[in-house]
Amino acid sequence: MNENFPIIDCDVHQTYQHHNELVPYMDEPFKSRLAERGFGYPGGMYYSVVGGVRKDSFPESGGTPGSDYQLMRKQLLDHYNIKYAVLNGGAMLGVTLMTEQDYPAMLAKAYNDWLLETWIKYDDRFIGSMMIAAQNPLAAAEEIRRVGTHKRICQVIVSGVTPMPIGQRYFHPIFEACSDVGIPISFHPGGNQSSGTAPVPTPVGFPQYYLEWHTLLANVYMSQLTSMVVEGVFEKYPKLKAVFIEGGISWLPALMWRLDKNYKALRQQTPWLKRLPSEYILNHCKFTTQPIEEPPKKKYLVEIFEMVNAEKTVMFSSDYPHWDFDDPYYIIRGMDNNLKERVLYKNAAELYGLEI
Repeated sequence: MNENFPIIDCDVHQTYQHHNELVPYMDEPFKSRLAERGFGYPGGMYYSVVGGVRKDSFPESGGTPGSDYQLMRKQLLDHYNIKYAVLNGGAMLGVTLMTEQDYPAMLAKAYNDWLLETWIKYDDRFIGSMMIAAQNPLAAAEEIRRVGTHKRICQVIVSGVTPMPIGQRYFHPIFEACSDVGIPISFHPGGNQSSGTAPVPTPVGFPQYYLEWHTLLANVYMSQLTSMVVEGVFEKYPKLKAVFIEGGISWLPALMWRLDKNYKALRQQTPWLKRLPSEYILNHCKFTTQPIEEPPKKKYLVEIFEMVNAEKTVMFSSDYPHWDFDDPYYIIRGMDNNLKERVLYKNAAELYGLEI
């Protein structure tokens, strides 16, 4: 593989040293609340024996992994010839699962302003995902219209877990705003461990170990994607694009097959659908590689990529600086050059309107 091959990394987690960096972007009464008490996210995290980040991602200053631009530049941007890096934040991804509506909406707004005033200015390779608090759809739609037209903002990002399935009409103001502005909506794990208003992580209750929880992350996306399709989101908003980040790929073929089969028998219940569910998925959705599945034979993964039309639907992501970081040159082993090019940068360039 030529190391000069351009890459767009669709999942990079930059963060702040301290939550007080967001305080100047808040209004009262929430400004003092953030300064005095922090974000106040409810719930906790599963214990991971390997931790949450790469061991080498801690800055020498002792700061938070993902908070040091120079280290990120050395370890990611320059090392892998990253042409563009999509900044997806970190600790802010749980705002949708807070029990309130106004405070998390202002947190999301403050994050967006902080992002544009800091990291976006550090490097021309950075493009940003703007945060919303989806439990307040009207405020979220207003924020999308406020920030979504910025030339360095490439998509909206929201927690993969929401208080109810994301396709339901309660959330449609968000999709309408994304469609009007012409910006994709993306989903990323955040608060998926049943914190705040999140449901139990699996249909059969709480897993005991992080290994179980992490393995079953795809359950969330299977549910949310099915909701969006069945509720007719892509029929109602034909210009809308959706990105599913950090959920892997291998679950998608079986979901599409099952949805198509059931739709043929049960289509009377959803008369608004005009095409097979798989057609909506393949035409409107993108999926990022990380955490890429690692089957015993490389050809199995290539076959899965063929099943999901990866030359149009799959985009590379590293998840820097997290522990399960994916090397771009590792995940494309066994692909032909056209597929490598599509996955590593062309699909993302076309989706986000980027020049290579």
